[in-house]
Amino acid sequence: MTYCVGVRNRAGLVFLADSRTNAGLDQISTFRKLHRFEIPGDRVIVLLTAGNLAISQSIASNLRVMMHNPDEKSLANVPNMFSAAKLVGDTVRKVHARDADSLKDFGIEFNVNMILGGQIKGEEPRLFNVYSAGNFIEATEETPYFQIGESKYGKPILDRVIEGDLSLDEVAKCCLISMDSTIKSNLSVGLPLDLMCYENDSLTVTQHKLIDQHDPYFLSIRERWGQQLRKVFNELPNPLYWDHPPS
Repeated sequence: MTYCVGVRNRAGLVFLADSRTNAGLDQISTFRKLHRFEIPGDRVIVLLTAGNLAISQSIASNLRVMMHNPDEKSLANVPNMFSAAKLVGDTVRKVHARDADSLKDFGIEFNVNMILGGQIKGEEPRLFNVYSAGNFIEATEETPYFQIGESKYGKPILDRVIEGDLSLDEVAKCCLISMDSTIKSNLSVGLPLDLMCYENDSLTVTQHKLIDQHDPYFLSIRERWGQQLRKVFNELPNPLYWDHPPS
């Protein structure tokens, strides 16, 4: 299983992905699920992937191969992020056309879900959620983030905290708490984590961190978040719905 989250706000974009792949209790591996496509000064494009690992790797590899052919439409030359999302969707459909029937013969569903975000020179940063059918939706001010994979455990903190005026560091902190909540509740999601923050109009990546199990900041917020949750819980009054509350 996987958990990835991408957030867009006025300061820029934040991406966070775990790296655990689980094919059974005795088949747990580490694969990075954050893919960067960057031409400094012109564009930064990031792809987060969840679902069948072979499918998502095939899509990412196809996108990289296309970038090396200047005569082919690719993430290196599309004019805007909408065209980038369309290209990713078309690549999903290309891989589906090649592999879906063979996978079906083995009882395997064609399952992939992606978050695509970034900025191309001349437009604002944008964020998309691309589905298995190759169609996609775009983030808005009302819906500024997307999650893929094991999303339910990390959603409450995002809904309560994420807003347009937060700094990128604050968004990153919120995403890390969201990830920690997911790791706490689901063994199939785990470290190392890929964290990347992109500042509006920078057109280059300067903040990309691989967080492992020894990372002091992540260990600190994990411990302090748990402590503060218990503290607030203990401070809340017990329900007063009964004349004689049970002891």
